[in-house]
Amino acid sequence: MPVINNDDQHDPNKILPIDYDWAREYYEAGVANNWVPEEIPMQDDVRQWEGDALTADERRLVEWNLGFFSTAESLTANNIVLALYEYVTAPECRQYLLRQAYEEAIHTDTFIYCCDSLGFDPDYMYGMYDRIPSIEAKDDYVVDLTRVITEPDFTLETEADLREFLRDVIGFYVIMEGIFFYAGFAMMLGLKRQNKMVGIGQQFEYILRDESLHVGFGVDLVEQIRTENPDVWTDEFGEDMVDLITEAVELEKRYATEACPDEMLGMGPAQFAEYVEHIADRRLEQLDLPTQYETENPFPWMSEQVDLNKEKNFFETQVTEYQSGGSLDW
Repeated sequence: MPVINNDDQHDPNKILPIDYDWAREYYEAGVANNWVPEEIPMQDDVRQWEGDALTADERRLVEWNLGFFSTAESLTANNIVLALYEYVTAPECRQYLLRQAYEEAIHTDTFIYCCDSLGFDPDYMYGMYDRIPSIEAKDDYVVDLTRVITEPDFTLETEADLREFLRDVIGFYVIMEGIFFYAGFAMMLGLKRQNKMVGIGQQFEYILRDESLHVGFGVDLVEQIRTENPDVWTDEFGEDMVDLITEAVELEKRYATEACPDEMLGMGPAQFAEYVEHIADRRLEQLDLPTQYETENPFPWMSEQVDLNKEKNFFETQVTEYQSGGSLDW
């Protein structure tokens, strides 16, 4: 039975018996990782923001990342609800998509909470994708990558249609959530390591853990579609996906360089570029595509936050850090 509805074999209202255990496991892991931003105190962040604890460069770093993520999370949620859900009809996969949509709402609420706590002007914060070219370029790239499945007359009838769908899924999960978010994660967690904006940093940690599951689900969804439709993934299509990812890397490196043009806190534009390349190679490996950079991870502490291996083997190496209090294994 195919995971997507290209031959009307699924009853989306009948989840039992479960055909795709992996999708059910992602749902259960998401529930165990549940959190809300209001649990995290922001008093110290407010004091630092209103005082002189941050340099001008560090303040720009915070503003740019809040500005990018605040709109990117809404874009992500819209893609799930308005596009993917229609075509991914396996009920256990749909259940996870609903869980992910809820998590995107939590992430959106996180940026409301951060902006309200720090007293940002909403028009200033949510208008950054119009004012800052590198943010606009990333948003435009993803919108273009996911344009096909948002068209009202798009159908899944041919192998060409399925390739268009796979391209959009890769653009949404692998590029948007799996590459475009990661320089920002490193920047904000780097600040937190210096005891700066710790409340926001902790919220970014939780978002990073959610996104690790999202990327893993997206990669496994692609793999399931490939398994059920073995003629769809051609060598030419794989080469096209490599090109999409390497182009995305250049956009993310541009953003990272403009957001952090000078070295601060032991981090600088060269290191962020290396980190983006390292993450991109990881994504290519997950898609069984050839790596392009062979770049070492310049931020090994990011692997300590969320080991990249867990994105592929999460359920083989369960860790208590991902579990809410009610589901911890003692």
